[in-house]
Amino acid sequence: MSRIGKLPISIPAGVTVSVADSIVTVKGPKGELSQYVDPIISVEVEGAEVKCTRANDDKESRSKHGLYRALINNMVIGVSQGYRKELELVGVGYRVSNNGQVLDFSLGYTHNIFLGLPKEIKVETKSERNQNPLVILESCDKQLIGQVCAKIRSFRKPEPYKGKGVKFVGEVIRRKAGKSAGAK
Repeated sequence: MSRIGKLPISIPAGVTVSVADSIVTVKGPKGELSQYVDPIISVEVEGAEVKCTRANDDKESRSKHGLYRALINNMVIGVSQGYRKELELVGVGYRVSNNGQVLDFSLGYTHNIFLGLPKEIKVETKSERNQNPLVILESCDKQLIGQVCAKIRSFRKPEPYKGKGVKFVGEVIRRKAGKSAGAK
């Protein structure tokens, strides 16, 4: 039995979960999310819990059992608490600003990078003196916010020599020593 898949998902107050035609819909105070679930996995709502069970023990159903349980759990957490990611721009002259749902990055290239965000994501930028600029993203969809963070990070990944680039707040970058003067 899947260790993750067999765990029940508790539904907090104010959240409703409904299952219809292999589509699980979760509604809560932060929003509404839907997820298709493979028919191999059956999802039942029993009182204040959601349980996922699989039809048989073949390899495909075992692999999808924990997956769909984790996806439904992420949706329940997302609509009740939400997800928040903070990105930090480390480097001289690196700046970010937002105009509605459009982010404007200045990351040392010859041109600025503009990124339009989906309407499901709330964005905030902070630029304080003597501190690195921050991009704060909030959403109820964990997959979407992770994908947007990965896209922003791909504009200028943190490099190991000076640590410059776009990184998550609290992320530790493994540093390398620069080249040393060679002995002759």
